Amino acid sequence: MKRIYEVSKRSLLGIAGVVWMIAGFNVARLGILSYRVIGILWYTVILSVVVFLLFGMMFYKMTRKHVRRITDYEESFRPFWNFFDLKAYLIMAVMMGGGIGLRAWGVFPDMFIAFFYTGLGCALFLAGVLFMTECIRYQN
Repeated sequence: MKRIYEVSKRSLLGIAGVVWMIAGFNVARLGILSYRVIGILWYTVILSVVVFLLFGMMFYKMTRKHVRRITDYEESFRPFWNFFDLKAYLIMAVMMGGGIGLRAWGVFPDMFIAFFYTGLGCALFLAGVLFMTECIRYQN
């Protein structure tokens, strides 16, 4: 019997996509706001691309793993929070807490926030797009 908080595998993929796209948008927005403070410098743009490529490769691998885990569930419906496993939730909490804390304490200059957050945010957003692509392509 399906409970009210249970959703289909396709919905789990969609939830993951929306969560990652929202996170990516917000992180990239912080980077872009920092770019407005420091100005756009050619080497920071290159650094943003490097950060994007590094995290993009990592998030691509992570996305593939989570898509496989979700589609391999035996049950047709799962609790909506099962779009991640416990390890992924812990990693997300540490990354978010660390990023918020370090920014609040002023540990990193605007230049670092500009290139790092822009690259990271775009990679996060792309991971969300990959989840959404899998959501659209998924066949029950």
